[in-house]
Amino acid sequence: MVLLAATAWWVTQDDNDSPLAGRPRVTDTAARLSYAIPEGWKRNDSKGLIQAFTSSIATKGPDGHGGAVVLAGRAAPLDEPALQQRTETAARSNAEFFYPDSKATVQESRPTTVSGRPAYTVVLSVLDDTGRAGRLRLTIIAQSSDQSAFLLGVTESPESTDSRVADAVLASAAVG
Repeated sequence: MVLLAATAWWVTQDDNDSPLAGRPRVTDTAARLSYAIPEGWKRNDSKGLIQAFTSSIATKGPDGHGGAVVLAGRAAPLDEPALQQRTETAARSNAEFFYPDSKATVQESRPTTVSGRPAYTVVLSVLDDTGRAGRLRLTIIAQSSDQSAFLLGVTESPESTDSRVADAVLASAAVG
């Protein structure tokens, strides 16, 4: 009985090394993934989201300016060899959407895994003509033969804390 209780407790716990361990999670059934909600962030249950996104969480900067958002969604299936090209293209497209007429610079582009599935992550820094800066991190996950999923973190705050927290949300992603 004790072994069963200990096993049940262990299975329900987050990775205790994660900065978001123990936090509530968004379970996005359309994208077939979940991700942690940091303290102070608000969940958006598909209200006002454009069709490409199926869930999101967000926070505002302390003075009401800046802030960050993490958006999730589903996409057409991808095989592992196509992940890099599709993720880099989608990251640039999202940078153009969120930061029109801005210059985007690749900070990071690397393969990764999410719940043991192949994935790819791209980080872009953006700067527009007015000096407005931002950062975008996109991870696309090759989930199954019928769909892929993605998480997109966008920060507008000059605070690097927002970028670190958005990165932690993407790192907390789990498939299923």
